[in-house]
Amino acid sequence: MEFLKDRHWRKTVIKDAFGRSFFGFLLFAVIAGVFCWWFKGPEIFFDTINGDIDLILRSLPRIAVALSIAGLIWVMLPRDRVSALVGENSGMKGLLVATLAGTITPGGPSSAYALLGVLAVSGADRGALIAYITAWATLGMQRILLWDVPFMGEEFAIFRFVVGMPLPIIAGLIARALPLTLKIVDTATDTKP
Repeated sequence: MEFLKDRHWRKTVIKDAFGRSFFGFLLFAVIAGVFCWWFKGPEIFFDTINGDIDLILRSLPRIAVALSIAGLIWVMLPRDRVSALVGENSGMKGLLVATLAGTITPGGPSSAYALLGVLAVSGADRGALIAYITAWATLGMQRILLWDVPFMGEEFAIFRFVVGMPLPIIAGLIARALPLTLKIVDTATDTKP
């Protein structure tokens, strides 16, 4: 637990956790709370707060597990292999690998985005990152098995999957073609004093 004594580490964690976006969302939440109290009354306001607290308490274990798994994957994945599979020079093969990985990634956003961050700092190019998260969002096998098939039937599930298959590849190609740079900060290797 030596890292807890490092002032730079603590300052970086606080800055990252409580940056501008945090205070922007906090301001929005306070304003929404005031409007809720004003228009719906204190009873609805406190029911909403209790529901929010319940949601947070149910979500925290999932997020903790997802981030722990992502941390283990980050340590275990050889960066040179990731770079070879989905890096800048991986071409269409990299987009296909990223699409397959996104399709079979289980879990919700906490696991998918944690793994996306691991891939980003491990050398994946922006096209592969976009293909991965697009495949997870549109082609995820767990969604097909848990939602599409039971609610809409097998024919619809297959049709939706086939129609959606090119989307991650197209999104990855567009991401590679855009003249933008993507800067991913790997705080684990950040050595600024």
